Amino acid sequence: MSTPADTFVALSTMLTLEELIIAGDALVGWLGWATLDELARAVGRRRGKRGVVKLRLALEEIRQGSRSPGETRTRLALVRSGLPQPALNHDVIVDDRWIACVDLAYPEARVAIEYESDLHRTDPATFRKDLTRGEHLKHEDWWLVRATADDLGRGLDRFVQRIRRLLEVGYNARHDHRFATLR
Repeated sequence: MSTPADTFVALSTMLTLEELIIAGDALVGWLGWATLDELARAVGRRRGKRGVVKLRLALEEIRQGSRSPGETRTRLALVRSGLPQPALNHDVIVDDRWIACVDLAYPEARVAIEYESDLHRTDPATFRKDLTRGEHLKHEDWWLVRATADDLGRGLDRFVQRIRRLLEVGYNARHDHRFATLR
């Protein structure tokens, strides 16, 4: 039998760096099968062996809080493009009221990012829940950006520019208040 941390280490010769980070995020996050310290100790035992450099690089980018491979890919794309580290699975709370939990967020700029896999399109309950969440966020003057696999592939530059622009506006407190008059 192998521990989850030792399995993570063994995968280093078979997975890309991004795939290792996704696996690490899952282990320390939604699966809860290992801690970041356990992964680090397992990597430390691998010293001098094939794949250890990739493992060390992966450890630097593994974060607790991601709940899907798409969320991890989105986070990596943003950070590797020079944007700040977003909060993962962030609870949006306004006036002590829970509004929504969003995949990634820049709370100070009121920018929320949801990674939308095909499940979000094909499952009616998930689709309705996503629409309602988006409306609740808009009502509280948050921007909601929906990301898909295309945004992380051939549309990455455009996606990152869009997020960067929203952050600049949000951080400078020039935010969308179109719903303020409806309250």
